[in-house]
Amino acid sequence: MRKLSGIIGIVFVLVFPGIVMAHAGLTIAYPNFYPFFIQKGDGKMTGFFYEIISEALDKRIGVAVHWRPMPWKRCQEEVRAGRYDAMVTVPTPERLTYCQTHEDPFYIKKMTLFTYAGHPDLDRIRTIGSVRDIKAMGYCVVTYSGNGWHNKHISSLGIPSWETSEVHNVWKMLAARRGDLVIEWPPGARLGMEKAGVTDKIIDTGITLESMPFHLMIHNGSGYTRILKRFNRTINDMAGDGTMTDILGAYGITSF
Repeated sequence: MRKLSGIIGIVFVLVFPGIVMAHAGLTIAYPNFYPFFIQKGDGKMTGFFYEIISEALDKRIGVAVHWRPMPWKRCQEEVRAGRYDAMVTVPTPERLTYCQTHEDPFYIKKMTLFTYAGHPDLDRIRTIGSVRDIKAMGYCVVTYSGNGWHNKHISSLGIPSWETSEVHNVWKMLAARRGDLVIEWPPGARLGMEKAGVTDKIIDTGITLESMPFHLMIHNGSGYTRILKRFNRTINDMAGDGTMTDILGAYGITSF
């Protein structure tokens, strides 16, 4: 009987790792994507999303946070299945079927249009003012797997896309002219291009198409949904007392 109980316990830990850790804190599934959040070689975490969440939950609310890295598509699958408590992302109707969130975004990410250097239609691309213009002009957009914003605003309109499983690879694909455009957040794009070694092959058009509000989203079945109202008050306090500005400034970001 003890042996059977032990086997059942091991299976439960493997299938529901987030639930097993629930007594010890909130477990967040996240993709390694600097400067938002990333685990360095020494195991330490960094990134401004990481610092904002840690300041609010660990330091101010008193909830320990455990970070679990995995590809973004899997993050969503694991949280949807209830195997981890939470993720940091943009609320969508589909995500809100299995998660709860707070009222105010803790960061608004502007989505800007990029193309490759030497694009024969560069002057025409610079006239784009909306996503529908991209469709009308017949351009192809490069993205990464699990990009909810892309699925909602680009794929849903039937705009052709190329997709990669790793976020930073979008810049290699664009530089290789596998598509015409990438729509991304400039500070993250700059770092992604540097990592891919293609900075001199990409052009930032300066055209902002959309803004993405980021939230902490917690699975409906997690006991930590109870902290969401307090989390909302805390992030607003952090904005008011200068903490947000200090955290973002350390990463060269001047607005939130």
